[in-house]
Amino acid sequence: MIIEVLERSLGKTVLVKLRGGKSLRGILEGFDQHVNLVIRDAECIGDSDEAEKIGTIILRGDNVVMISPPP
Repeated sequence: MIIEVLERSLGKTVLVKLRGGKSLRGILEGFDQHVNLVIRDAECIGDSDEAEKIGTIILRGDNVVMISPPP
């Protein structure tokens, strides 16, 4: 089921929560069977209103706690 949701989310903005409490927002460019993610135009979302721009990032699947697809 997760693979179907990720396939529908390709090219769209997703919110990813990571172990350790960090959250990232960006465009899902790709993924694999281990839920390793490639996120383009990634921003680190903190408690403040400002988002720290990261750019393109590869996230290892075992650090991903939650992925929120677009509505």
